[in-house]
Amino acid sequence: MAVGDVSMPQMHAVKGVKIGSAEAYVRYQNRRDLVIFEFAEGSNVAGVFTQNAFCAAPVHISKAHLKITNPRYLVINTGNANAGTGKTGLVNAEKTCVQLAELAGVTATEVLPFSTGVIGEQLPVERLINGLKPALDSLSENAWLDAATGIMTTDTTPKGASEQFVLDGITYTMTGISKGAGMIRPNMATMLGYVATDVPIRRELVQQLLFETVNLSFNRITVDGDTSTNDSCIFAATGQAGGIEISSDTDPRYSIVFDVLTRVMKRLAQLIIRDGEGATKFITIAVEGGENTQECCDIAYSIAHSPLVKTAIFASDPNWGRILAAIGYAGVINLDVEKIQVWLDDVQICKDGGAAEDYTEEAGARVMSQTEMTIRVDLGRGDAKDTVYTCDLSYDYVKINADYRS
Repeated sequence: MAVGDVSMPQMHAVKGVKIGSAEAYVRYQNRRDLVIFEFAEGSNVAGVFTQNAFCAAPVHISKAHLKITNPRYLVINTGNANAGTGKTGLVNAEKTCVQLAELAGVTATEVLPFSTGVIGEQLPVERLINGLKPALDSLSENAWLDAATGIMTTDTTPKGASEQFVLDGITYTMTGISKGAGMIRPNMATMLGYVATDVPIRRELVQQLLFETVNLSFNRITVDGDTSTNDSCIFAATGQAGGIEISSDTDPRYSIVFDVLTRVMKRLAQLIIRDGEGATKFITIAVEGGENTQECCDIAYSIAHSPLVKTAIFASDPNWGRILAAIGYAGVINLDVEKIQVWLDDVQICKDGGAAEDYTEEAGARVMSQTEMTIRVDLGRGDAKDTVYTCDLSYDYVKINADYRS
């Protein structure tokens, strides 16, 4: 059961984007498991991908195709990651692109493939290919919810975000979906995320916007510390709503688009944490007073990845010594523990490196029993700050991952 508000908003259509889906039986029965995005000709598309050295075959192909051309189509399957599949996996990913290109009347390099699911099993490519035409035949501007559902694996809920905004009298749209619940600790990428806008934006700026906003959102979440082999995020700007192209980041419209995209990305990223495998609590870890953002992130992730911290929070046990231990082993050089302050929401648990005099176990337990809480750390050594989002570690996380291939 997801934590807090995970409701889907009204998913506004993006001019120049059509989506289709089908039941291809890649792994699942009686559910959509194949999704196709079609972008209008002239769209500018950017991507970021996993840094995992064992990255999946479709990641290799997508990165190569993006270097050659602006893609017109994305094809996504769930149930099988096509990772750890060697040369055969690459052949199958390329074959998927070729077959979709023939059906759509484009070149194979204008198709980007994506896969998610079980690692180490060969993709049932013929089943996937058989689903391409039905998915193309169902293309619609209003199929974002179907797409969000069609890319799910262990997710318990579809994930979407959408905003409309006005620039120079023109109403534009920013809409996106994501998937992910486990094997979540992105590294310069996301799990699977697809966001599009109908604002006209120069291609180099599309990549810049994606890179910058991913670092504020998907690269600030973790469920279990495992970076997936398949993490990918795509941002497309179709330009189909009209207006003058944004060609410089000094254009006043750039900052507005940046802010909207950041909100959409953060919502999609936080939905993944709220739906983390077995999650019962949503945790914000805010670290301030650092010399630089890197050490703030190092400490935040050290806390977020600690199984002792995460299990204590699951049990509503204010065993705050585990938080101090995680701060201490984060590897920050010359950390003066006597300057460190720590709070659970408004309850200070650590003052100047020791127990706060007015702290009580009852106050700590009150915060720990909430479904949402903030762990705030002040390092007392500078002005830098950063925030990471995570969840607790429950019995169900173990059960879900023990039974995942069953």
